[in-house]
Amino acid sequence: MRIGLCISPDGLTDPVEGLEYVEPTIAGLLCPRESDEAFEAILAKARAASVRPEAANCFFPGDLKNTGPDVDAVALDAWVETVCRRAAAVGAEIIVFGSGGSRAVPEGFDRGRAAEQLVDNMKRYGPIAAGHGVTIALEPLNERDCNIVTSVAEGAELVRAADHPNIRLLIDTYHMAVDGDPVDSIGQAESLVAHAHCAEGDGRGPLGAVGEDQRPYFRALQDIGYDGRISLECTWRDFSAQIGPAVVELRKQWETA
Repeated sequence: MRIGLCISPDGLTDPVEGLEYVEPTIAGLLCPRESDEAFEAILAKARAASVRPEAANCFFPGDLKNTGPDVDAVALDAWVETVCRRAAAVGAEIIVFGSGGSRAVPEGFDRGRAAEQLVDNMKRYGPIAAGHGVTIALEPLNERDCNIVTSVAEGAELVRAADHPNIRLLIDTYHMAVDGDPVDSIGQAESLVAHAHCAEGDGRGPLGAVGEDQRPYFRALQDIGYDGRISLECTWRDFSAQIGPAVVELRKQWETA
C-alpha cells in the first residue's frame, strides 16, 4: 500500500517520512483551461518535485455539468482529453471523479435520467482515459456534498454499467463514515476499486486526530485484494505537526487491520 497526500507538489516545504506521492487538484496540477505553454511550466515543476503526483482530484469544475439539461458532451470530452493527456505527461495514473458541483442533479431534474447521463459520459471517458494510460475513479460522496453517487453500492452500480476497464471506483472512508455507508459494501465492489481516500469521519481530520479506528475499512479493502494507493484527504488543524503522525497512524492501522 502506498501512502499519499492531497496537496500540490509545492505545498510540501519539508520532506515527510513515509509519504510516497501527492494528489493535487486537476486545476492546480493540469490547468485544463490554460494553454499547453502554460502547462509546460507546471509540468517542469512537477517533474522536479521530490514527491511526485501519482493522482489528481476535482476532475470537473462546477460549471461544466455532467448531469441535467445543460450537458455539453463535446465540451466534456474535450476537457477529459486535455486532463488525461496532461496527467500522462505528469505521470499521474489516477483521475478522481468526485466533482460534486458538476455531477449534482439540478432541482426538478429526474434522478434516474441523471444516472443514465453519468453512465453515458463515463462510457465515452473510458476510451479517452485508456488512450493515455490513465484510470478515472468515480468517488461516492456523502449526501451533504452531492445528491447522486452517495454510496459505494451506487458508485459500483454505475461503474459496472459504464463497463470499461479504465472507469473504476474510489473508496473514501470519510464519506462512508459520515453517511454510515456499510463497510461490507466494499466487498461487494470487488475488483472495481482502483483508489482510496481516508480521513476521520468526525471533523475530517487526519488519522489520529480524534482516534477513530478505520481498520474495518482497511480490512475490507485487503479482503478484496486491494493494495494500491491511499491518500490522506483531510482538514488540518496544524499541518506541520499532524502530517508526520498521520502517515505513521495510517500505516499502522493498515498493517494491523
